Amino acid sequence: MPRRRPHLSFGTVVSHLGVIVAVSAVLGVLAAALAVPFVAAVGYGTKAADTSMHNLPAELKAAPLAQRTRVLDRNGKPIATFYDENRVNVTLDKVAPIMRQAIIAIEDYRFYQHGALDLKGTLRAFVSNQTSASGTQGGSSITQQMAKMTLLTQAKTEAERKAATENTYQRKIQELRHAIAFEQNYSKDWILERYLNLAYFGDGAYGIQAASRHYFSVNASQLDLQQAATLAGLVKNPVGFDPTRYKDRALARRNVVLNRMAELKVADPVQVAKLTAQPLGLKVSSSRNGCLGTVAPFFCDYVRRYLMADHSLGKTVADRAQLITAGGLTIRTTVDLRFQKAAEDAAANRVKATDQAIGAVAMVKPGTGEVLGIGQSRPMGREKKKGQTFLNYVVDKKYGDSNGFQGGSTFKIFVLAAALEQGLSSRTAFVSPEQMTIPNGSYPDCEGNYPATDTHTWHNSTTTGSPKFDMYKGTQLSVNTYFAQLERKTGLCEPYALARAMGVDLTDPGTERVPVFTLGVADVSPLEMAGAYATLAARGEFCENRPVTQILNSDGKVFKDYPKKCKQVLQQNTADTINDILRGLMAPGGFGQALVLDKPSAGKTGTIDGNMAVWFDGYTPTVATAAMVAGANSVGSHITLNNQIVGGANVGTAHGSTTAGPMWAEAMRAIQDDIPNESFVKPTGASSRIDLTVPDVTGQSTRRAAETLANDGFYVSIGERRNSSEPRGSVAETSPAGGQTTTRGATITLYPSGG
Repeated sequence: MPRRRPHLSFGTVVSHLGVIVAVSAVLGVLAAALAVPFVAAVGYGTKAADTSMHNLPAELKAAPLAQRTRVLDRNGKPIATFYDENRVNVTLDKVAPIMRQAIIAIEDYRFYQHGALDLKGTLRAFVSNQTSASGTQGGSSITQQMAKMTLLTQAKTEAERKAATENTYQRKIQELRHAIAFEQNYSKDWILERYLNLAYFGDGAYGIQAASRHYFSVNASQLDLQQAATLAGLVKNPVGFDPTRYKDRALARRNVVLNRMAELKVADPVQVAKLTAQPLGLKVSSSRNGCLGTVAPFFCDYVRRYLMADHSLGKTVADRAQLITAGGLTIRTTVDLRFQKAAEDAAANRVKATDQAIGAVAMVKPGTGEVLGIGQSRPMGREKKKGQTFLNYVVDKKYGDSNGFQGGSTFKIFVLAAALEQGLSSRTAFVSPEQMTIPNGSYPDCEGNYPATDTHTWHNSTTTGSPKFDMYKGTQLSVNTYFAQLERKTGLCEPYALARAMGVDLTDPGTERVPVFTLGVADVSPLEMAGAYATLAARGEFCENRPVTQILNSDGKVFKDYPKKCKQVLQQNTADTINDILRGLMAPGGFGQALVLDKPSAGKTGTIDGNMAVWFDGYTPTVATAAMVAGANSVGSHITLNNQIVGGANVGTAHGSTTAGPMWAEAMRAIQDDIPNESFVKPTGASSRIDLTVPDVTGQSTRRAAETLANDGFYVSIGERRNSSEPRGSVAETSPAGGQTTTRGATITLYPSGG
């Protein structure tokens, strides 16, 4: 900790007098005792004195040092690091005493005896510099070096960095001024501690702790004599003595340090003699910077983007990036490396990196929103010829690189949910032929019927004949004509609102809230769909997907928590009924019968027009997994999967059950021993409606108000104009009024203002 001295001690005064004498020598005041060739330096130095010495001492604020940020899995195992400088600050008591002795022996052996400047060292360097053409020789004390390092570390511009390192007496004088201030205001131990944390030790390692871990795979507190001597020798020239590149130079430099320690009697000469004949004993361990090459590269990428989008971590993107790469944070994440490996292996095994397709898997823990793992078939990297990419296809577009892929029949769950929430029985049946033509204008929307005069012809993907289907059989066989009629019964408004409530990022009602909504024409990501199906597994409780649970400061204290954010969006019995329906897909006769697990499971297939993407979204009560395979050529354009070679075989005609389903099953079977053997809750009867608070849309335009209400699952009607102080044409009032509660799907009447 910094300490202020109320007055200068006698020893400090003597030390500073020595400094003044030394500086006088540098400036030429003592030049009479020197030879004539030094006159030019004397004149230059005297001029510098007039502009640089009158303010001695000058304080330099020691800003916190940049430290690397660690990313941990859910069990506390490091999975990645982010840094501008690979540094981990440690207190002096966490540095082995032999390391402290080694650095003092080779850099400033009288560190604890002198003030800011070692008079003997400075005079020796001065004489050497004036009698050779090699430039300024090092004679700086540890305090002076620390002052220089501080200036360099805190430099924000190229000009400031140049000024901190330029080889001039003016810079040395400025450095000395700062060193005197540090000596006056801080203890020797504080200075040595900051020096050891500031110093660059080569090969990307900043500070003694990072260097110890990098070169010897031990903590700074565990360093032995040989290791300490090696590291102490690097500070003078961390590039030239880099032991990973120049072992002979590093070995010779280590021996210089060892012999110096023996000379100063801080190391046993007999032990030193033995050690100088030994190799360096390196055990290099790399600390990767960023996500590339880590055990969970795309999950790591997701974490970084998730934090970069968090405005509480900084006002600007630059501020947030600085905190993440220099703040020394510890980021605790939700990833389970067993699940992560299962997701990655399944995607890579079922879809090869160079295929004209992308395989993606996302796993979410119901009731928490915790993302357990994400994987995709194209690994992270730059070499396109190997199918590598930096584009993250698994997460939603807010945190990834894709606009998503149409969800296909996986969207049918939202129509099921709306029907059950509206009180329809799961045994609601319709005659569902293999083909039906239905007027688009016959579908109820949030404001009257869907505004269209055309028709749409619905086709089933499997032969059904023309029997009656209820929710169980219609879902088991994914009968499109059944869901076309069920959606006409529910209307478009509530299924759309429920999809949004269950975490699907729908933003364009004009193209998404349409009669073919139940066929999944909206673009979504595997992670969004895993979250939506996790809502069913959690009995109607939606929890926002999150990859992070907590951030700790460099001192280990909590910086920010990321608690689960959950909301009951379906009645429990609605979710229980859908779970019971979707279990039928895993039963004999269902599309997922070949994908069953040892644990109770449910799921839904999805296939889009042209077979450009196929899905299988399945879950147990404790894990929800979405698996998707999409056709994509080398430039990322969507193409059909039909007759493509995927995973080493020609898929013929792609289907959710036969193309995406096996990928889902491989991922889930790999971790099913780690899944609790829980059963779904049996449905009990008719569901009651969810109550919602009516948003206050007073003062908004009628169009904006209608969109707001529709997105929350309400139907909208327009009433007569009312006299009001609100601007003409805006909403004067609603019925029910804003703030009141009513059931989802209720009609809200808007009354425009007459001015």
